[in-house]
Amino acid sequence: MNITMKRATAASFLALVAAAPLAAQDVPTMPPAAATQPGQQTVTGLRPQPGPEIKGIITARSGDRMQVTTEDGAKTIITIDDATQVKGKSGLFGGRGNFSVSSLLNGLPVTVKTLQAGDALVASQIIFRSNDFKTANMIRTGTAQGFEEQSAATQALRSRVADIDNYNVKGTTNVYFDTGKWLISDQAKAELCNAAATAEKTPNALLLVVGYTDSVGDDDFNQELSEKRASRVMAHLQQVCRWKPFRTLTPSGMAEFDPAADNGTEEGKAQNRRVAVNVLVSKAVDGF
Repeated sequence: MNITMKRATAASFLALVAAAPLAAQDVPTMPPAAATQPGQQTVTGLRPQPGPEIKGIITARSGDRMQVTTEDGAKTIITIDDATQVKGKSGLFGGRGNFSVSSLLNGLPVTVKTLQAGDALVASQIIFRSNDFKTANMIRTGTAQGFEEQSAATQALRSRVADIDNYNVKGTTNVYFDTGKWLISDQAKAELCNAAATAEKTPNALLLVVGYTDSVGDDDFNQELSEKRASRVMAHLQQVCRWKPFRTLTPSGMAEFDPAADNGTEEGKAQNRRVAVNVLVSKAVDGF
């Protein structure tokens, strides 16, 4: 089934991490690290020059290195040293907070500013959205039964976090929106209540609501728009369709990530302006 996840500011997740899930935060098969000096931005002993900006998903961590996979599937090994700045960005106009390197979880969308010497790269600054970190952290630490952390994800998020294989996706309902809007159509309202009624019959089911946009607009605008769409759908599910709040997961916005269709056409953009309502059940309790 098609269950959905923007460019790699914070990926298409479909093309992005089609690779097999990696063991959480430990990938011993990564190539040997380039030599770095603590507290210095050095690469392979050479004087570093400004390197490329890498946008993608962290798909491996091992020691002082991480692997970032971009939306075209390219994998880049980047060294982290004591001088690397790790920052979380929150909200449309929010500021940035400093984080430790332990925050760099598998599955986290990041923008990495680098320094380069030869083919080796070292991260000077790593930026991610605080909401993305919260989602990745909840999924990583969530329990298999009970969902104490209220964490799960769509099939698209499976590419981001290896632990997502603890959950089965039982169904998905997509609702669509006009350009730049987050109002729900009358038809979509009926479809949402039908989806909730069907999910109600699934034992131990939770709903995960994920909002998306097309490629029109800048990153911050689309992030906020996708969050508004997801929140509006969640509110309708709870207030009108009477879906129980304790069986809902925190709605998330994925902006342009994981487009369902080609953003180069108007028809494709229309399919990408969506909210996916996913029915999830822990594998540990599925069928109980």
